[in-house]
Amino acid sequence: MRVVLAEDLFLLRDGLVRLLEAYDFEIVAAVESGPELTRALAESEPDVAIVDVRLPPTHTDEGLQCALAARRARPGLPVLVLSQHVEQLYARELLADGNGGVGYLLKDRVFDAEQFVDAVRRVAGGGTAMDPQVISQLLSRKVRDSPVAGLTPRELEVMELMAQGRSNAAIAQQLVVTERAIAKHTSNIFAKLGLPVSDDDNRRVLAVLAYLERG
Repeated sequence: MRVVLAEDLFLLRDGLVRLLEAYDFEIVAAVESGPELTRALAESEPDVAIVDVRLPPTHTDEGLQCALAARRARPGLPVLVLSQHVEQLYARELLADGNGGVGYLLKDRVFDAEQFVDAVRRVAGGGTAMDPQVISQLLSRKVRDSPVAGLTPRELEVMELMAQGRSNAAIAQQLVVTERAIAKHTSNIFAKLGLPVSDDDNRRVLAVLAYLERG
């Protein structure tokens, strides 16, 4: 799996390179600034981009802006954001098109190597990997007119775990119920959100987007 990594702190960038290579990822570029990231994404065509939000030269939202531009140029490019902060406006924009895997993890809440590597693989495969704290901030708006308002409390619990990128089996384990019960809940969620069976659309991703955009 080919990875472009953007992180301006040398020690963290080097550590992430060593970690990913230990899990058989191919690091095609490891860069420290926005312009370098733009070039790497255009030239390398990676399977996934791992991007810090705040990169030189502006140290504001340079990394996320580069990632958004790359997804416009190459729709569906999987992007995993690593940040110390939640940039709500751009996080919503990253999620809005519904194409390709997306993730947003807070650096100080990534607790072990396997958790991080699993998130990278999930995003590269077209799924989502969202830190619960990021989800909480993105959901700061009120629900009232959203179809999500029709979900039961248990279905909302399932949706929150789904937004974190959990599988049905993992959700069942977390909620201490059977996997069959979770499958029934997800089926009900898709029906209430108006997501019919389709060969073209990833209903889990579309459901997560509806959940994150409720308001």
